[in-house]
Amino acid sequence: MQEDPACGPLLDAVAIKELFHPRFTEANLVENNGFEEGPHLLINFSHGVPLLSKQKDLTSRLPGRESAIAQVIRTVPHKVYNVAFTVGEAKNNCHGSTMVKAFAAKGTVKTPFKSEGKRNFKTFNFQFKAILYRTRLTFFSSFYHPRTNNYGTHCGPVLDEVLVFPVS
Repeated sequence: MQEDPACGPLLDAVAIKELFHPRFTEANLVENNGFEEGPHLLINFSHGVPLLSKQKDLTSRLPGRESAIAQVIRTVPHKVYNVAFTVGEAKNNCHGSTMVKAFAAKGTVKTPFKSEGKRNFKTFNFQFKAILYRTRLTFFSSFYHPRTNNYGTHCGPVLDEVLVFPVS
């Protein structure tokens, strides 16, 4: 609420985006594995999904709990699955060591990644043995840094191209 009614909010840009429900395929059990489906973002944003330090459900391409994203995937008990994913940076002046931890059933991996602000990325993978017909796949990050050009803004790793497929 403003004291002067002539100084109200200004509308600068509007985006309307049709959202499609992502589907898994036989080649990949993860839905929306590249995080293409989600709200349109008008600000400086790159591909992938940042694992932010605070919950951002309104602008997240895969909403979840704080500092983590998760998805329940269909699995077959006692079958072994491979998980592959990419951790990188968004060329947003973020520098420093980061780490993403990935969990599925009893499988886990820690992925150290050094952010240098150059849009680098690295692919990681691990295996897990399904226990039930549904398995929660979770990615968690707890390392954040201020941007070199804005110390009030935190940045961290970006997750992209998540693949889960049975080991033959």
